[in-house]
Amino acid sequence: MSNSLAEELLQQLQGAPLQQLSQQLGTGHAETSNAIGTAVPLLLGALGRNAAQPSGADALLGALQNDHSAGLDIGSVLGSVLGGAQTRQTNGAAILGHIFGDNQERAAAGLGQATGLGNDKATMLMQVLAPIVMSFLAQRFLGGQQGGASPAVLGQVLGQERQAAQQSGGGGLLGAVFDQDGDGQLGLGDLLKIGGGLLGGKR
Repeated sequence: MSNSLAEELLQQLQGAPLQQLSQQLGTGHAETSNAIGTAVPLLLGALGRNAAQPSGADALLGALQNDHSAGLDIGSVLGSVLGGAQTRQTNGAAILGHIFGDNQERAAAGLGQATGLGNDKATMLMQVLAPIVMSFLAQRFLGGQQGGASPAVLGQVLGQERQAAQQSGGGGLLGAVFDQDGDGQLGLGDLLKIGGGLLGGKR
């Protein structure tokens, strides 16, 4: 069985990128590695959730083609992001806004809690990783390695990433960031479930 996209990207982040991220966050290698290992499946899983909608897969493919098709390797993207280059390709905050929408703060808080990084460092990590994830996807899908770039293929492969994220330790985090009804909206039913849990009521 071939590696998942998350596993492949995590392998590429070992070595120098991990060292740079550790320095940026001010955290040890083991802590940083653990945080990246949680954040990458979360980002890919969230993209898989978005790409499950036909319009979402179209929009994502368009973003890859328009903003991330320069074919930069991970080291170059990381260098640009850490160097403060502000382009559509390196603007992690804007990319996170597209990936998580209104759930961006909840994603950072959940990641910070799950990894022990805390909110600020988790936000920083995701803002650095988001452009890397997008460039990685552009290389994979626009480089012809996945049988041509189409929204259907993109949606299918990212759907597998979402399933993998849900089956791994990050599944609970992915579910917690998004709603409990699976409808993309945090509705009254969700609030009652969350409130019931907090108040010790029945779920």
